[in-house]
Amino acid sequence: MSRFLLHRTGQAVIVVFVVTVIVFVLLHSLPGGPARAILGIDATPEQMADFNTRQGFDQPLPVQYLHYLSRLLQGDLGESYALNMSVADLIQQRLPKTLLLTAVSTAAAVVVAVPLGVWQAVNRNKPGDYIVTALTFLAYSTPAFFLALIAIIVFSQVLPWFPSQAPQADTLTGILAEPAALVLPVLTGAVTAVAAFSRYMRSSTLDNLAEDYVRTARAKGTRERAVIGKHVGRNSLTPVITMLGYHIPVLFGGALISESIFNYPGMGLAFWNAAQVSDYPVLLGVVLVIATATVLGSLLADLLQALIDPRVRAGRA
Repeated sequence: MSRFLLHRTGQAVIVVFVVTVIVFVLLHSLPGGPARAILGIDATPEQMADFNTRQGFDQPLPVQYLHYLSRLLQGDLGESYALNMSVADLIQQRLPKTLLLTAVSTAAAVVVAVPLGVWQAVNRNKPGDYIVTALTFLAYSTPAFFLALIAIIVFSQVLPWFPSQAPQADTLTGILAEPAALVLPVLTGAVTAVAAFSRYMRSSTLDNLAEDYVRTARAKGTRERAVIGKHVGRNSLTPVITMLGYHIPVLFGGALISESIFNYPGMGLAFWNAAQVSDYPVLLGVVLVIATATVLGSLLADLLQALIDPRVRAGRA
């Protein structure tokens, strides 16, 4: 197990390193550069040259990256050009809010998707199963921004049940104090997750329904509800549990969009605002956090699979 863990951790570190290189090069290759974005269109060439010199942008990209990596290893993510604050402080303020949004969205999705997937499997190839399957495919294929816009139009304008803007408090306590304003952002994040998790749960439940232990339980006279709830449902949760790790980056990606649309003060909105002014340190910091979350999510999923199934551990060690 320790060898497997070290192997996957080493891969995770390499992936994060490669992501930082690619994103750093792409951001610094954009036309105009940060000097034009920060100083404005009226800045003179002398002012832009002075800005690039002070920020080190006049040096070759490899040298700039090495300086950035050196600071990164010391926990220094740089300073935001537009907000006049450190990127680390910005992420410290915004990350808990994004984690709250993604955690609530995931919990809501699992609560709905697990029984829905089991119900579909039990009623497979019936009209209800076909209807739910069509709806889940539709939800899964719909972009997050479009779902958010539909939610605003339906539940904030046509049916004025919930605010169209997310809570604007600076603390988690303040955000939780406005549950009605959280409904639409959570709904947007949960719909796609429900579509994905319910499909996995349906497939896993169908596989377990064909197992010998189900036939044995039925032959012993066990009630069908007990067979499904106590045996099949519990054993079918394994792929959904491991899928949670792989779905973490998807939730973060969806949060970037929904936060911008609902003006939710998380990392997604910070990334959007930074992109408008080419605030490179903030963009790099947010991308680094998302990349780390992606890698950690994949690592968590692999570890859960290894703990549940020793064959995975033996095959990948």
